[in-house]
Amino acid sequence: MNDYLLPIYAVILGVIIASITLDKRAWNLKLLLSFSGAFLLALTLFELLPEVYHKLEAKRTGLYIMSGILLQIILELFSKGAEHGHVHIHKGKAGFPLLLFLSLCIHSFLEGFPIHEHNDMVYGVLIHKIPIAILISMFLFHSKFSRLQIVVFLVIFAIMTPLGTFISNHTTPLSPFIPVVNAVVIGIFLHISTTILFESSAGHKFNLSKFVAIILGVGIAYFM
Repeated sequence: MNDYLLPIYAVILGVIIASITLDKRAWNLKLLLSFSGAFLLALTLFELLPEVYHKLEAKRTGLYIMSGILLQIILELFSKGAEHGHVHIHKGKAGFPLLLFLSLCIHSFLEGFPIHEHNDMVYGVLIHKIPIAILISMFLFHSKFSRLQIVVFLVIFAIMTPLGTFISNHTTPLSPFIPVVNAVVIGIFLHISTTILFESSAGHKFNLSKFVAIILGVGIAYFM
């Protein structure tokens, strides 16, 4: 049951934090993003990647992973990078951000597929979703969207990952294709996590706090 509930809890927690602070400067979200990116990348390499290469032919697996990277690049043309923390607030804009909404829903739906019983990917998705939910909620709270639009946006965003998990685990005709989808999701995770980790710090200076956050993320993922 946690496989379905934890991603929803992550969004709820993000909404609560955003509603309390309403200011991203009150939280060091860059450090939280760095930790989440390292944690997600490490779990992808430790858990998901070996599993997919075990089930699929190696060269085709690489092709599917590259397809996932390209798919995420396409999604970011519409989301503007919201999946890795680039949510830009335009206070004067009243129109509902349909392309952002659809892009985030597709991303969230697909990231639910690798989550299944007895694996730890749900924790990677959980940690990944918390800072993203905080930033998206702040964006929505600062916008001129109606309360109903904000609630619909957040509710659908919250349930898309559990929906992907449910379809992956309970739709028998799709079973032969699940490893392929998982390989595509690896590409998505690789793109997002490396974008978070390798974005340049101000002045290209070494950031000790970010480095420690990354080491913690990798270490916790390894010993889980």
